[in-house]
Amino acid sequence: MKAKRILVTGGAGFVGSHLCERLLADGHEVYCLDNYFTGRKDNVMHLLGNPRFELIRHDVTTPFFIEADEIYNLACPASPVHYQYNPIKTLKTSVMGAMNMLGLAKRLNAKILQASTSEVYGDPEVHPQAEGYWGHVNPIGERSCYDVGKRAAETLFKDYHVQNNVRIKIVRIFNTYGPKMNPEDGRVVSNFIVQALRGDDITVFGKGDQTRSFQFVDDLVEGMVKMMDSGEDFTGPVNIGNPHEFTILQLAQRIVELTGSDSKIIFRALPSDDPMRRKPDISLAKQKLDWTPHVALDDGLRKTIAYFKTVLEEEQPELFTLVKA
Repeated sequence: MKAKRILVTGGAGFVGSHLCERLLADGHEVYCLDNYFTGRKDNVMHLLGNPRFELIRHDVTTPFFIEADEIYNLACPASPVHYQYNPIKTLKTSVMGAMNMLGLAKRLNAKILQASTSEVYGDPEVHPQAEGYWGHVNPIGERSCYDVGKRAAETLFKDYHVQNNVRIKIVRIFNTYGPKMNPEDGRVVSNFIVQALRGDDITVFGKGDQTRSFQFVDDLVEGMVKMMDSGEDFTGPVNIGNPHEFTILQLAQRIVELTGSDSKIIFRALPSDDPMRRKPDISLAKQKLDWTPHVALDDGLRKTIAYFKTVLEEEQPELFTLVKA
């Protein structure tokens, strides 16, 4: 396989850092672009000694110029805590970031992949969600800066492809977890694991009967790489997610068991616009990419719990000693 020059925006983030590792392992030259709003230099620090890796601090809302063969556009805060912190900035990152990266891809004749999201389906009225479903999204809700921003980015990708022949790929990412998640990012898997390891109450919103489908980050990265390498005639969007559906309460109970925690599960009011069901139809990914997820939930959770144990031991060794005891 010929080595390529690949730009990864949001490359110091949770998913982006795993993608950078994979691309380097495949022999490519990787430019990692991040403004560190949610990305962390620690996620890629171990890559800095690699001569084929370059870390660049930059915000995608302003134009950026580099020579590259492929672009993975991952830049955008992805957890509610972070994308609701500055909703205008979140929307600008999705829209202006997409425009700037598409403009770069057009100039370079580079192939470009957009990391879209299952949130484009909103609180779905169709289950499971297939790519042909247009979604059920509130344009002025608390989550709109992310949901609508990602929908607008998909529109820009499609129009740049139709109008300017830009070679695009769009993946819709469903709930993903794994090592390098930020302990404070507010996503359900990291929240539950951190609460369990600290011995805190585990906070479940609503009755916990809302469902999600959780994929391990390695499966996602494999799907993204396969999508980028797929034929020019297949642009997507394509769902990349694990179709095995669990309730939030089941997830909380499983994490308590796997951590051996004494944490109690408590219930809080459900946030507005929180989707009740979320499950991907991955028929298209199977057909076009020969892709299916392989990591079972328990296996992925064990790896993620081990990561968070290390993080907590460094931050709060006295608490971790109590948890281990």
